[in-house]
Amino acid sequence: MSGYGVVIPAYNASATIAETLRSVAAQTLRPELVVVVDDGSTDDLAAAIAGIDLPLRLLRQDNAGPGNATTRGIAALSTPFIATLDADDLWLPGKIAAQLAHLDRLPGTAGVFTHIRSFRDGEPDAMAPTATPGWSRSTMLMRRAAMESVGPMVDPPGGRGEMIDWIARAREGGFVLDMMPDILALRRIRPGSLSYGRDATRDRGYLEVARLAMLRRAQTKAGSS
Repeated sequence: MSGYGVVIPAYNASATIAETLRSVAAQTLRPELVVVVDDGSTDDLAAAIAGIDLPLRLLRQDNAGPGNATTRGIAALSTPFIATLDADDLWLPGKIAAQLAHLDRLPGTAGVFTHIRSFRDGEPDAMAPTATPGWSRSTMLMRRAAMESVGPMVDPPGGRGEMIDWIARAREGGFVLDMMPDILALRRIRPGSLSYGRDATRDRGYLEVARLAMLRRAQTKAGSS
C-alpha cells in the first residue's frame, strides 16, 4: 500500500481542529502530509494547530466555501491516495489502514467510505443511537487519479451539498465507490456548523445540486439519442 495525504478545510474551527488532528495522528498509518486550508477564518487557526505531531501545511484563502478549500488542498498533495476530513469531526483508530487495505484488495474501486456516528459537541458520551453510511468528506478516501478526473468540488448556494454533487459526478463518470460497514468516524454536531439543524438559506444548496444532476442527465440523454 502506498502513502496518503489528508485535506482538512477549516473555517473558524480553532475550538475543535486540534482534537480532529489528534485523531489523524492516532492512525496506525501515518500520513505523508496533512493540508489544512484556512477558508477565511477570523479566529487564530495557526495557534490551534501548533504543536500537533503531524507533518502539517497550513494554506490560507479568502472565504470561498468548504468545497473550494478542499479542492485547493487536494492540489497541494502529490500522494497516490487522498483522505478528506471536516475540521470538527474525528477518525477512529485504524480507519485509514482498513480503507487502504480495502482499496488494495479491489483495484477497480476508486474510493471508499465508512459508516459514521454523530455526537453532540461537549458531550462525547451522547452518541447517536445508530450509525449511518457516511457519504461525506470525513469518511472519504480516494485514489488520486480518480479524484482529479472527477474535478473540483463546487460549493452551491448556501454552502451545503457540495459533497452530494461531487459524489454524484463521480458515479456518473463511472467510478466505483464502496461503503464499508465499519464505524470508523465520528461527526460532531455543534451550533453554527453546516451539519447542525435545518436552515432554509443553506438548504438551497441541496436544491441546486438536484437541479444540476437533472441537467446532466438530460444532456446525457440528448447526447445518446
